[in-house]
This record gives sequence, structure tokens and C-alpha cells, in this order.
Amino acid sequence: MPRIVLASRNKGKLKELKMLLSDLRWEVCSLLDYSGVPEVEEDGVTFIENAIKKATTVARYLNEWTVADDSGLEVDALKGAPGVRSARFAGVQGDDQANNEKLLQMLTAVAWEKRTARFRSALAFASPEGEVWTTEGWCEGVISFEPRGEGGFGYDPLFYLPELELTMAELSDEEKNKISHRAMAMKNFRAYLKDASGA
Repeated sequence: MPRIVLASRNKGKLKELKMLLSDLRWEVCSLLDYSGVPEVEEDGVTFIENAIKKATTVARYLNEWTVADDSGLEVDALKGAPGVRSARFAGVQGDDQANNEKLLQMLTAVAWEKRTARFRSALAFASPEGEVWTTEGWCEGVISFEPRGEGGFGYDPLFYLPELELTMAELSDEEKNKISHRAMAMKNFRAYLKDASGA
């Protein structure tokens, strides 16, 4: 069985990625299964740049096929911010509560119709030899005035889906994995992996 490494230690992201890959003929591992893998500085100006850097660095270090996801939130009223700085928007990497509080504070005076936003995901799949394949996905929504829901992670409690009248954090895992930015990016990626594995 071929093996693929998910270049992340983010448990929320890993849970989603593993669910999206669960029916394919690949053994799925993550950085939580390895010790000593160096941190990769995410200094790219786009999600694709960061995903490629993470995937190629880890693939080369572990000598394993690797997939990396770089994703985040783009808010139109903030000219696309927080963007590639989504996970460290408030200054500390991965502090979801602080990031959400800062976002709400910056949008205090912004009317509902101008709070449009999207989640964007970029996936990079790299071989140990440096070959790279990429794809992207996104999901449109609106930033709510207050958090709702207990599911998901990151900005999910604030990301409102008008067609469902729910935030991303109010969806079940199964519902989220049908419409999320990561699920959209995964559609093409799953087809590629299926071909690569001969499944």
C-alpha cells in the first residue's frame, strides 16, 4: 500500500484531511507520526507558495510522498486579510479565540452586506525527488457578528453560509466535508491519487 504524509501537526486540519482520504488505497500518516521534522517557515505571499514549500521540504526530509495544505480566510472588507496570516492573525500561531476576537473587532462598523468572505485552500503534493502537483478550492460566505457552533476550528464559528443559514461550526463533519474549501481542493486531488495508486 502506498504511503502519503500530511505535512501538518494541526489536529483539526488532519482530521478533515484524513476523512477526505479515508476511502482511498493509501496509508495516511502525518507529522505527528514522526519526530525531528523541522518547522517550515510559511513566508510565501500566496497559499500555493506556502503549500509547495511545506510539501517539498517534508517530502525531501522524510523521503516520502507528502501533501501540504495551506489555507485561510479572505475578508473583502479587509482587502483579503487575514489571508496567508490567518493562523497568526492576532500574533500567536494557532490562537483561534484571539484571531476570531481580532477579526470581529476589525469588522465592528462593517454592515452585513459588506462582510463577504471566503475560505481558500491550496494543496501541494510532492515527491521525494521534488515533483509537485497543486490544486485549489474555496468556499464563499459572510462573517457573522458573533460566533455560533461548537464544531470545526479556526474561523468556523464566524463563517456564515447564507444558503444553509448556519455557520461552518454548526455543520456536522460530513456536511462540512461536502462544501468546505478543503473538500473542493480535494476533489481534483482525490482523482489524482486514485490514478497514482491504481485503485
